Amino acid sequence: MISTEPADAEATGPLTGAARVARSAESRIDLAMHVAFFLLLAASASRFVTRHGVHESMWPKLVLCGVLVLLYVAGTVLWDRLGHRGLLVWLVVVMAVWLSLVVLAPSFAWCSPPLYFAALRLLTRRTAVLGAVVVTVAVVFSQLRLAPTVDLSLVLAPVAVSAMILVIFLEFNRMAGALAETQRTAGILGERQRLSREIHDTLAQGLTSMGMLLQAADRSFETDPASARELVRRAAGEAAGNLDEARRFVRALAPSDLAAGSLPHALRSLADREGAVLRIEGHEYPLAAEEQAALHRVAQAALANAREHAGADTIVITLSYLDGEVALDVADDGRGFDPSAPRAAAPDRGYGLPAMRDRVVPLGGTLVVESEPGEGTVVAARLPRSRP
Repeated sequence: MISTEPADAEATGPLTGAARVARSAESRIDLAMHVAFFLLLAASASRFVTRHGVHESMWPKLVLCGVLVLLYVAGTVLWDRLGHRGLLVWLVVVMAVWLSLVVLAPSFAWCSPPLYFAALRLLTRRTAVLGAVVVTVAVVFSQLRLAPTVDLSLVLAPVAVSAMILVIFLEFNRMAGALAETQRTAGILGERQRLSREIHDTLAQGLTSMGMLLQAADRSFETDPASARELVRRAAGEAAGNLDEARRFVRALAPSDLAAGSLPHALRSLADREGAVLRIEGHEYPLAAEEQAALHRVAQAALANAREHAGADTIVITLSYLDGEVALDVADDGRGFDPSAPRAAAPDRGYGLPAMRDRVVPLGGTLVVESEPGEGTVVAARLPRSRP
């Protein structure tokens, strides 16, 4: 298959769709060129036989035509295995056979566009221009040999067609390069966004918890040394856990709680650490790793908001396995807020809620926040059940 180098695989979102469309377009162009080559070759052979009839001297030329077919088929079938150097050798051999055939039978010059296209896909810009000149000269030479008199149109037409193909191809390559660069940039931005979400949901919350524990230890250091030492040990445990989380999200792994078991197990560990109540409803069924990670991170962020910003005394986490979806609800009795207020009116909720939504929406889920000032908050995440 004749194809250009793939674009950066790290691009995400709509640009991934754009890359898919570009690759599909390249495949259709490849197919069109292959079909055109065989149709033009058949037309050239038919024209040659019609003009010259069937006699012994024509057989070497038809054999050469058969060799060209075999070489072309072999190259397209083995394209991905030959490597660039092997493909260049293949191109040289194919072009040499075709040029020999054109010298012996000028009718086969009609096959030039697909071969021209194949040459452009393999050669650098400078050598592509040189190849275009060689192919154009061969076509002009063959046309003049067939014409009874010198006709300027037989020179100008091949030159115009070659120039048009060359410019279109070079412009296509330029656009493909621009798309690849855009995808690469989008991939970098997507990775930054992922890291920012992970930092917010793990390191930032862990550092806040450690700070609160150390402040409490400092206050009780003089009056209750034993309690202070226990708080310091808990802070050290938080530090170790956050270091593990940092290593895992840098490697794009699941949360450490999930590494030890299922989502209910991970939520139970989280609830125990945060002093929350966990309820499991329905019969557990398997979830994809990314679905479990998304729900776990939503629970982490909702708990952090409830503890650090809402001043909640009671937090209840409910994981429900329903027939068509899995639901996660985190309810607290904190001070609440107005979800419709501008971000400036609820600065502590400004990043966490969009980050939670960004985790569930790409998986086909939804996130709803119900809250009123003084009435607590409920964060409800829903993911459609994936069928293994």
